[in-house]
Order: sequence, then structure tokens, then C-alpha cells
Amino acid sequence: MKLLVIGSGGREHAICKKLLESPLVETVFCAKGNAGMTVDGIQLVDISEDNHPELIAFAKKNQVDWSFIGPEVPLLNGIVDDFEAAGLKAFGPHKKAALIEGSKDFAKELMTKYQIPTAAHKTFTDYDEALAYVTEKGVPIVIKADGLAAGKGVVVAEDMNDATLALKDMLLDEKFGASSSKVVVEEFLAGEEFSLLAFVKNDKVYPMVISQDHKRAYEGDKGPNTGGMGAYTPVPQIPETMVQEAIEKVLRPAALGMIQEGRSFTGILYAGLIATNAGPKVIEFNARFGDPETQVVLKRLKTDLAEIITALLTDQEPSIEWETEGFEIGVVVAAEGYPAEYATGISLPDFSKFKDVTVYTAGVQKQEEELVSTGGRIYLVGASGASLAEAREKIYHNLQKADTDQTFYRMDIGHQGLHQK
Repeated sequence: MKLLVIGSGGREHAICKKLLESPLVETVFCAKGNAGMTVDGIQLVDISEDNHPELIAFAKKNQVDWSFIGPEVPLLNGIVDDFEAAGLKAFGPHKKAALIEGSKDFAKELMTKYQIPTAAHKTFTDYDEALAYVTEKGVPIVIKADGLAAGKGVVVAEDMNDATLALKDMLLDEKFGASSSKVVVEEFLAGEEFSLLAFVKNDKVYPMVISQDHKRAYEGDKGPNTGGMGAYTPVPQIPETMVQEAIEKVLRPAALGMIQEGRSFTGILYAGLIATNAGPKVIEFNARFGDPETQVVLKRLKTDLAEIITALLTDQEPSIEWETEGFEIGVVVAAEGYPAEYATGISLPDFSKFKDVTVYTAGVQKQEEELVSTGGRIYLVGASGASLAEAREKIYHNLQKADTDQTFYRMDIGHQGLHQK
């Protein structure tokens, strides 16, 4: 088979790499991809993810069997609808189903209607009304831009100053443009967070192994929210009973609810969850693989990923098996200043000197004969181990020896799981 993956980050690097492991797959194209992917035999296509006509023309010309859509923006722009209208297979939700990620207000309404457990919430477009509500409810409180904000449109306000500033940024100063013209204000939930993803085809839900992402920029979960600074799987402190409850009370009702709403979902459904004393509650839904969760979760997939997607696209029943032993962990290296202003053009280490780890590149390009940074999150270093401590040691051993000037990474990725059985 010839396959096309659309996107250019570390998530897409991991998806392409996993697809290439399949004996069924001859070629994996990635549009646009990034220069670091070529080391793994991924063929880059210089077409941006928002240029649907050119992507369709490329897929037809190169006889691509099916395409996998990585990021959220093309999904919300209706790329799957456009591919299918052109007679091409594409794996991902249609435009109207991708709204489960594209509007937090819509997702909250869905959860309320279908009794999916989540935080108490209210939606606002008026600054004064939102501020009055926050003042009444008190802090800590969570303020979210309604639309897409690349993982940065969520503020956990621990005091009234933070809350007021967040509301001002979003509703008055339009920090995220149209995405923050509406905000969702939620109660703060205490507990461990975890990510539960699933392959979904209409009413069929095939859960993946859970992982835990680290959203805050700095150690000790301090600093602003980012797109994710690292992840690990499994998450030993989250009991299996909690995971099963999340599958039955969150994933399955969400898939069935979307059908009821005339927005039947096919693709990767991502539930960001918090383990509360009252059971799992939803923080957010995404309509695609998470980044950096993908880089660790797919390493635990024993079944051929290309077989799974082919089965789902042809209404077959996939057989899916996951690794039950050991741990996977990934640590993101980002440009100093991220998620605010940051420099680009930073030289990357020589990854060929890294031992016992896998590197997934994201915001990089080739300049002369070396890789340099183009984005905030530059690359992720992943490792496997019989224990979480062993896997962490492999990553930090390599990073501490490498030239990581002008960049930073968290030293505490996976620390919550270290002392669990």
C-alpha cells in the first residue's frame, strides 16, 4: 500500500514510522512533514495541510490507498469531506464531527445532554458577565477559549488576578482571535489527569492504553499551559477500574451521542480525563491523536496500525493487541521562551549519537547539512524500559550529554508514576 499522512509534527512522525513497520506498506508520504522524518524513510510532500485540492491531486496521481489526517485544523476545515467527495479514503472525522474538539461549548452541551461526567461549567461571550460569575464562584477556576488554540487556550486561574487577566486576554484583547470570542468557565477538579484515546467507527469504540501528558511548561507543573512537554504509559496510579469506567461512561456514550446528533464520528477520539473521588470526569475531547501521547502510546501497539485503519475504513472488525509489560516515556525539548515568544534557527544535536532512544522531530528544517528549529516544541526523545525509572534514565542520560543550548525540557516527566506498583 501507499499511504499519505497529513501534518508535520512529532505526532505525524510517530504515525508514519508506525505505518512503515507494516509489511503491507510500501511507501508513506507525509505532507508537509519535516526534515527530521527522512531518516526513517518517510517521503516528504511539499504541500501544506490546508491545500485540499493539491493534496487530493497528489493522492490521486500517486495512487494513495488511504490518507490519515493528523492535526485538528484540517479536520475542522473539512478535509475528510473533501477527500471522500473526490472518491478517496481518508481516516478522520468529518467536519461536523470534528466540532467535538473545535468548540468546547458544543462538547459541554454534548456531555450534559448524554450524561457524560464533566466539570460544572458556563459559557460566556460578555466579559463583565464572565467576571461576575468567576467572582461568585471563586478560585481556583478554569477558563478556556471555546475554539482551537493549539493547546494553549486553557488557564487554570489560582487567584482572581489570573482569572481576570485570562478573561481580559480572551474576551477583550482577542488573544486567540475568534477562538476566544466565547469562553467556557469550569469548576476546578482535583485529581490525576490521564489521556484515554480510542479508534472509533460510528458506534464501535476500540480503546487504547492510557497515558499521562504533562501540559505545564516547567517542573512541578508550574508555568503556562503548552501543547505538552512529555508523556508516559502505562499510568500505574490510575486503577484499571477507573479506565473501564471511563470507557463505559465517557467514550461509548460520546460515540453514541454523536450519532444521535447527526455527527457520527470516525477517527481517533481523545478524552482528556481527571480521576476524581467521584470517578473519571472529562476535561476535554480532541478529534485526533494527541501530541506527545501518540509518540508513547503507538510504541505499545503490537497490532499492525495499517491493518487496523484499513479494517475500519472498510467496515471490518479489527483485532487490536497492546503490550502489557514495560513502560514508554517521551520528553519534549522546546525552544527557550515557549509557549510565548521563542527563537528559531537553533541547531539541533547530532541524534545519531543518541543511544537506546527514539527521536521524533516536530518543529525542524534542514539548513545546509544540519537540522535547525522552526517551532516551539522542537523534538521528543522517547525510550522503553522494564521500569519507568529505566526508561527515564535512558532519555535524561542522552539529553544531559547533548548540546541543548537555547532549549529547555522538564526533568520530572513521569515522576508521578515512579513510586507506584
